[in-house]
Amino acid sequence: MISQFNFPTIIRFGAGVIKELPAYLIKNGFKKPLIATDPNVFELPFFKAIIADLQQAGFEPEIFYDIHKNPVKSDVYKGGDAYDNANCDCIIGIGGGAGLDVARAIALRINHREDLFKYDDLIGGDVYITNDVPVLITIPTTAGTGSEVGRSAIISDDETHQKKILFSPKLLAAIVFADPMLTMELPAFITAATGMDALTHNMEAFLAKNYHPICDGIALEGIKLISESLEKATNNPDIESRSKMLLGSMMGAIAFQKGLGVVHSLAHPLSTLLDTHHGLANAVNIPYGMRFNIEGNEEKFKRIAQTLELKEHTGEAVVQYLFDLNTKINIPHKLSEIGVKIEHIETLADLALADFAHPNNPKPVSREDFKKLYLEAL
Repeated sequence: MISQFNFPTIIRFGAGVIKELPAYLIKNGFKKPLIATDPNVFELPFFKAIIADLQQAGFEPEIFYDIHKNPVKSDVYKGGDAYDNANCDCIIGIGGGAGLDVARAIALRINHREDLFKYDDLIGGDVYITNDVPVLITIPTTAGTGSEVGRSAIISDDETHQKKILFSPKLLAAIVFADPMLTMELPAFITAATGMDALTHNMEAFLAKNYHPICDGIALEGIKLISESLEKATNNPDIESRSKMLLGSMMGAIAFQKGLGVVHSLAHPLSTLLDTHHGLANAVNIPYGMRFNIEGNEEKFKRIAQTLELKEHTGEAVVQYLFDLNTKINIPHKLSEIGVKIEHIETLADLALADFAHPNNPKPVSREDFKKLYLEAL
């Protein structure tokens, strides 16, 4: 069944909904879309089928896929040049977080031509996002970042790999085509890692110190949907589990406008220093970060445990659930299993302390705390 709901972006959701894309472009008068994706998605059969459908409808889309798995500024500049050179009139982002972040950043770049990082939200750069942006259409192919419903893009500096946030309500997609069929052939590892990313978004958003009861409710429902579906989606996927994961992922991205926390600040430096997959970095770190947050937040952990339908409604029960879930979906329990070495710890702690996520954590996190957490997880 195909459904439509708005929050605030129009979301077309359901198996086969991707077939509506050509008609949407025609109805809205678009002639030349730029399709931004990543090199892996570019090679997949479903992507080729999307392009074939567009071509059959009379479109000759410009395809841009020269991006890094952790996108950098030069990726965005090259994408903007591709848009200009082909005289494109809209942007379609297809993929996981990398493809969708680059698509959104290209949309910003088209009519905002100063240095991209002038618009970094962490230094108040959102005030310079004053011009219109091209229409952005997003099509998720993983259930992880939820970038399809977001209004921000995380792009790294080419040299330092420091992450910057481009943020503005102008960067919301005009419409999302969320088709769980596009996620059916995801490898088990990607399903597991991106799924744990989505779970981390929901849990950290619920715990974040900012007051936003609407996000709290969305986050709890996201946790519920993911807990019901991630193991099956990873090990024996069907359309129901893939659909629940896609919904839970979107809920996480909506909820984390409230903020994130310590887990993301532990994870981001792994991508910066070691180019670790973001979802995997969150997955390994989340039990340790959640344990750190229990003290002083017992009531919130009780709510999470109730949502997970655990026998004991405690923070430790939630932490054990996370370790057990990682085991079931073949996620390592230790950072040493994903390439982290003892000599990385000091640099990782410095990067984590400088990260943008932990100021919204429900309790303060010092450099010494980060170092202890990394050593505990090592």
